[in-house]
Amino acid sequence: MTLPFQEPVLVFGLAVLIFLISPFIMSKLRIPGIIGPILAGVIVGPNGLGLLERGETIQLLGSVGLLFIIFIAGLELDIDGFKKYRTRSIGFGLMSFFIPMVFGTALALYLEFSLSAAILLGSIVGSHTLLAYPIASRLGIAKNKAVTTAIGGTLMTDTFAMLILAGVVGLAGGDTSAEFWMRLIISTVIFALIVMVGAPLMAKWFFRNSSNDGQMEFNFVLTVMFVAGALALLAGLEPIIGAFLAGLALNRYIYDHGTLMNRIRFTGNALFIPFFLLSVGMLMDVSVLFSSAEAWVMLAVVLGSVLIGKSIASMITSKIYGYNRNENLVIIGLTIPQAAATLAATLVGFDLGLLNVATVNAVIVMILLTCIAGPYLTEKFGRKLAETEEMDEAAVQDERPERILIPVANPKTTNTLLDLSFVVRKAKASEEPIYPLSVVQRDVKSVENAVAGAEKMLTQAIGYAAGAEIPARSLIKVDRNPGRGIERAVAEERITTVIAGWNGQKSTKTKLFGSVIDNFLDHTNERAMIVKLGHPLNTTDRIVLLIPNGSDRKPGFTDAIRIVKGMASLLNTVLEVLIIRDQTEPYEKILNAIKPEVNTYIHRLKSWQELYDQPVESLRKNDLVIVMSARKGTIAWHPQLDQLPSRLAVANPESFIIFYPTETGETDVRGARGTDVPKEVLLRRDYD
Repeated sequence: MTLPFQEPVLVFGLAVLIFLISPFIMSKLRIPGIIGPILAGVIVGPNGLGLLERGETIQLLGSVGLLFIIFIAGLELDIDGFKKYRTRSIGFGLMSFFIPMVFGTALALYLEFSLSAAILLGSIVGSHTLLAYPIASRLGIAKNKAVTTAIGGTLMTDTFAMLILAGVVGLAGGDTSAEFWMRLIISTVIFALIVMVGAPLMAKWFFRNSSNDGQMEFNFVLTVMFVAGALALLAGLEPIIGAFLAGLALNRYIYDHGTLMNRIRFTGNALFIPFFLLSVGMLMDVSVLFSSAEAWVMLAVVLGSVLIGKSIASMITSKIYGYNRNENLVIIGLTIPQAAATLAATLVGFDLGLLNVATVNAVIVMILLTCIAGPYLTEKFGRKLAETEEMDEAAVQDERPERILIPVANPKTTNTLLDLSFVVRKAKASEEPIYPLSVVQRDVKSVENAVAGAEKMLTQAIGYAAGAEIPARSLIKVDRNPGRGIERAVAEERITTVIAGWNGQKSTKTKLFGSVIDNFLDHTNERAMIVKLGHPLNTTDRIVLLIPNGSDRKPGFTDAIRIVKGMASLLNTVLEVLIIRDQTEPYEKILNAIKPEVNTYIHRLKSWQELYDQPVESLRKNDLVIVMSARKGTIAWHPQLDQLPSRLAVANPESFIIFYPTETGETDVRGARGTDVPKEVLLRRDYD
């Protein structure tokens, strides 16, 4: 058997074996697992044991892995946080690029590099690759303001690096005309507009018509990513810019912890990203350090420029915006790794004769060292940051385990209800499984056949949840009354939230939602969400929250607002709040005090009739309307709440949720008469 391996099965088999065992070895050494494939690449690559060569297959899969890293970073970027902190991202991006660039360029000129070569070397150390981003994502700190600042700055540093590279190539080729620069700028602007405007329009149409076909949705996402990368090449930029913009364009349509997002992460993290890390390691040749003194000088130049420049940029940003030590070090960990843009610029400079062999080798060793240091810092201090945030969040959580029950009866709406449960579960930061429930009526002709059919439907629900890596436990209850069956499940399983679907029709004049839903609402005090979803959640443009007067007196109101804000954050939508016949100040205080931070607009309506005349008529198809309701007879209940669901069912919005906050611990005045009703309730009601 000749070396390096040429047989595809051997090449691929050795690679996946490396991906399997390297995390175990790294964990024993207390080193981030992401470093394992890089070190393995050094050992088995052409400059090590020579078992594998960096051929077309490794390069192809590695390039795809790089696109996945950048694309996922764009998908997970907190858009609202980025908008809020865009000044920070722009400022940090400028400092993170130009401070190292000034160091690198000045030192290169001191070493008598040509002006073009010095500028190119400066741009090389100014860029960075989000190599450690998967660690931040895994630790759950992707939406931290410091991480958002670093990711937003990455777009600027890599764009500047690619533009300077294009300019240096033009200078080396003798093309310094204004026409060249104008063509580059115009092509970049056109490319960005096509991706950022065209991709969202296509995504909205596609997701509304894909019928939850997982394979089609995944292929659509890959198509957008690679087409954007190809368009970047046509514009004279690197594909990573296209992948990042594609991620931003699809950000609000692929929500975190959904089935589609899990498929993207799984494909990237399990296969393509490790190939990229392996390909980076295979470029390293540590022996050059022992054969050339010039290599040591160049290594000191490039490594010092990166470490000092990036650290200064991070420290200045942290000092200005009050980031703590852990956040500062996480920013440094995210921004010192060099790989993608660095490799591209270095190889181009070498081919043009601007950089010599010693410089190329020094850059490659610098890549190895920064790719080890960056993930290490991100893992160590990101974990401390995550623990701090978890402690802060735990202080406001209910002590009971958060368990979500989803009564399923219609297979066509099951996946949609499950998608909503995934979002609510994430908003509540719950680790509990979800509970799909099927109630079989005892008086059907064949209970056994009915139970078998229920098991089949629940198996599909369990499989759908498994695709999102969310645990699920199926429940079947046999009862004469389906509503009583739901009530039993709530009591026996200690359920805290019930998410039930509604077709928008009353079964009788005296029923609000129908006998099944009304029955468990009347006999439970737990949180309930009655849902009519006519469009996929990920195509939601806006969440409109209707709050009747007196809602702030309910014990479960603050918790309900936390869920609604969490949903708005996860779906990347604005939150429009309409306060009906109440003062806005108490609600503004509650909304501002609850995390996460989302773009929120609060309006006051003088009467219910004003709600029907204006906001309800102006609702749009892709709005998700959430009504903060109340069970009859409790604080904040109003007769108009019985009419509102049916009015919404025939209005323009396709999707709405009637949200009943938990009423555990609340004074129950259902059935009370006259003076038995608390005075504060009577004063705050509006019966007109």
